[in-house]
Amino acid sequence: MAEIKVDVRGESCPVPLVETRKALKKAVSGDIIEITGTNPASRKEIPMAADALSVKIISDEQTAEAWTIRLQK
Repeated sequence: MAEIKVDVRGESCPVPLVETRKALKKAVSGDIIEITGTNPASRKEIPMAADALSVKIISDEQTAEAWTIRLQK
């Protein structure tokens, strides 16, 4: 099982979602994809996309600087 980190801090839509989809395509079943970003709209879009793709959302955390979403394929 691999852990794929996607750092999209400072990027605006649709870059975070596009990079998340690229990581999901590379991932195999069981892999963890950790996305870190700062764009508020992307924080809403990525979990919706994960649901649509039947990808498990492990965590969704917000700090003062950024948010981090962890998905499991």
